[in-house]
Amino acid sequence: MAPETSDLVRARVFIQSRVQYLSRDAGKLAKIEMQITETKSEGLSRELEINLSSDEISGKINDRIGEIQRTAQLPGFRPGKVPISVLKKRFGKAVLGEVLEKAIGESSQQAMTEKGIRPAIQPEIEVAEFEDGKDLQYTLAVEVLPNITLMDFSKIRVQRLVPQGEEKDVEQALENLAKAHQGSEPIKRKRKSKQGDILTIDFIGSVDGKEFPGGKADNYSLELGSNSFIPGFEDQLIGSNAGDNVDVQVMFPGSYGAAELAGKEALFKVTVNEIREATPAPIDDELAKKAGMADLVKLREAIAEEQAREYVSLARSRVKRLLLDELYEAHDFELPKKMVDSEFDTIWADYEQRKKDGKIEDEEAPKPEDIMRAELREIAGRRVQLGLLLAEVGRQNDIQIAQEDINRAIMEEARRYPGQEDKILDFYKQNPKAMENVTAPIYEEKVVDFIMELADVRDTKVPLSKFIETLEKDREDEEKEVKKSTRTKKSGSKKKQVPAKSLTKKTDKKDSNKSSETA
Repeated sequence: MAPETSDLVRARVFIQSRVQYLSRDAGKLAKIEMQITETKSEGLSRELEINLSSDEISGKINDRIGEIQRTAQLPGFRPGKVPISVLKKRFGKAVLGEVLEKAIGESSQQAMTEKGIRPAIQPEIEVAEFEDGKDLQYTLAVEVLPNITLMDFSKIRVQRLVPQGEEKDVEQALENLAKAHQGSEPIKRKRKSKQGDILTIDFIGSVDGKEFPGGKADNYSLELGSNSFIPGFEDQLIGSNAGDNVDVQVMFPGSYGAAELAGKEALFKVTVNEIREATPAPIDDELAKKAGMADLVKLREAIAEEQAREYVSLARSRVKRLLLDELYEAHDFELPKKMVDSEFDTIWADYEQRKKDGKIEDEEAPKPEDIMRAELREIAGRRVQLGLLLAEVGRQNDIQIAQEDINRAIMEEARRYPGQEDKILDFYKQNPKAMENVTAPIYEEKVVDFIMELADVRDTKVPLSKFIETLEKDREDEEKEVKKSTRTKKSGSKKKQVPAKSLTKKTDKKDSNKSSETA
């Protein structure tokens, strides 16, 4: 399903970005005299008719004109002495627009506070009637946050698998690092090419007998088995000899990035110039120095430490998914439709972009659009539900983010752009939306930690290989659950399980050896 940009579950907590409207303190605003009539209260939908008297508007206009008068400078008048009548004629329309905007903003917030309305999203305002000198009447339509009854978190029981690294894992990481620094040499005896060999080839590609841009190269080095070419291309070169001319026929994937080639059959005329054998770099002090370490001993220590950190991260990621599954199943409340619609639009846009870029996962590609829409809407509902749920846990328990946590996260982001740290810091200072993208995940982690402290989380140590097997089984079970959820959607069941996999990136075996690249 649609992967997130974070390796951890990102339930799209609406804590700040979507429910930010709640944080405004209406009590600090001057009291506005108005009439409020509630005209609709259905489910989470509310509608209010609000009337501000002409005297209220006129008073605000006069106050604003008075502010302007104190600093106004117009030809023929001394500074601060321009008559009110002149200022009204000169600035009246602009002031009226400014006053109306502010009056609607302040009065709508006050009205919702008086009616006990907690908006889920920005209200929709429609001015019903206004003329200069008359009352201001407008309609406020909004979806409210649902009332959420939180479960007893001590009843949650989840098992946290703690993967234990072994010496063989460090050795595997070293072998991967050696392969990354491998060289090659011509084969010592004449033989046919095999998996792992590096071929130097010339090739010309054509579709329907016509060459296409980017389909030609000379003396190209291709490792057989690297899967760097179109599926099937490398397989057809296994068993060839140096000097052979090979016709390679392949089918471009339907999701291929170049639309003019997607789904089309192509013929590549390939000449094998040379066959070379890969020669992995020796695992020694020289390899360690290439990786930025003083010697092999230090490299082994660095790999072991990096793997240990990754194992902790993997274990937390999995137990967090299990925890969110428990929370999702234990709570059932009505969701604001427009919030779900907005989240679905975001997910669908991401899916469409990935499809356009040829980055669709295998289990997504063959599905009809109506099936994909149904699945992605289920995911949107889950994200909104979990987001509102975690936000409510944070609200009820007064969970706060420390400024040092925010500063640390921004500094970590800035370090990703060496030499541009100051620009990155200024960017976050000047962009509240960007800042929300930093603070929301931090808040989410704090809420999850709070729940985990109350829940019964039991640690079980397992070998890394067993942990990877468990992740693979989780993935298979989740894919089955997605299919089951889609099939039961039409049955009218009230709630379906949408697995956490739908919100996360895949984790596979190669992730456990990631330290070979980062040591």
